[in-house]
Amino acid sequence: MQLESIIDLDYKPKLPKDKSIGIAIVGAGEIVQSSHLPAYKMADFNVIGIYDIDTKKAQQVTESYQLKNCFQSLEELLEHPDVLVVDIAVPAKFQPEIVKKVVRKGKHVLCQKPLAETMEEAHEIYSAVLEAGVKGAVNQQMRWAPGIRASHAIINRGWLGELVQASIQVNVFTDWESWRWLTEIDKLEVMYHSIHYLDSIRFLFGTPEYIYADGAKFPNQKAKGETRTLIHMKFPGDTRGLIHDNHNNWAGEDDWYATFRFEGTEGVIKGTNGALYNYPIGREDTITFKSKKLEPNYWFTPKLEGKWFPHAFMGTMGELLRAIEEDRKPENSIEDNLITLRMLFATYQSMKEKRPVWLEEIK
Repeated sequence: MQLESIIDLDYKPKLPKDKSIGIAIVGAGEIVQSSHLPAYKMADFNVIGIYDIDTKKAQQVTESYQLKNCFQSLEELLEHPDVLVVDIAVPAKFQPEIVKKVVRKGKHVLCQKPLAETMEEAHEIYSAVLEAGVKGAVNQQMRWAPGIRASHAIINRGWLGELVQASIQVNVFTDWESWRWLTEIDKLEVMYHSIHYLDSIRFLFGTPEYIYADGAKFPNQKAKGETRTLIHMKFPGDTRGLIHDNHNNWAGEDDWYATFRFEGTEGVIKGTNGALYNYPIGREDTITFKSKKLEPNYWFTPKLEGKWFPHAFMGTMGELLRAIEEDRKPENSIEDNLITLRMLFATYQSMKEKRPVWLEEIK
């Protein structure tokens, strides 16, 4: 086998043939400015305009990114004839109401993650999209982070053999006060961060049977919710998963790390999540892997281009646009995301009840 074919992991986001489909954004916060809009510019997507309840902020973003329209209301946005897709980037508690208004106007929708704060609200969103007959997707963009997508290619090609262990470990310092509203909610780290790791591991390894989790705070932290989590996942057979996430590392950036490791009977993948190093600047993901099916004594280290923020955001929107173009269900569909949400709420129930929680318990 030629080396070039081994390391060509086809990990970059796939984009639609027709990039003229009009997109409007609801929300002008930090994530839109640092990731959504830069990614859409790189992909040459057609952003029609933006709306935020903070009109001044929306106007600033409109000017900074030279957008065509700064909408004064959600209704004005939805009435624009060129807007076919609405990208929602607001906290989960506001999302159900916005989605229902969007899909009633026949617009396709990319929802922010988490999809909702409860399974009941998530099912309401799913039902609304289904009834409207439009495409709905969720912005679980870590699936398109270079290291995760490359790992998916390696696994799909059978180079790991039978999957045995998935591990994601993060030990950084996160200033939650940069997003003040996050410091005021009871469910924090898993709901708004490790949900990505839950979704990514499910993307690679499938759906676990149960989750056993613990969450904790750091002494004198200002945020109400958990900022340290340990999540154990049992898959069918002997396959296991682990997420270990700490956002209170005060020792300095030279001690921070964000790594992943995926193991099988025939191979091993090791890598780094570059976006969390030197945040928010970040660096490119890295990956190295060994497989008995290729060269058993050699670690392949292909160079990856891009990182989680903002490059992976081309993937979530790109997949929705391709699904519209090809008239099919997007990979990151709302229906699919309901399974990730079951994992999320199983995690919190496990923390509360101090026991393993089977996913079948979460309806």
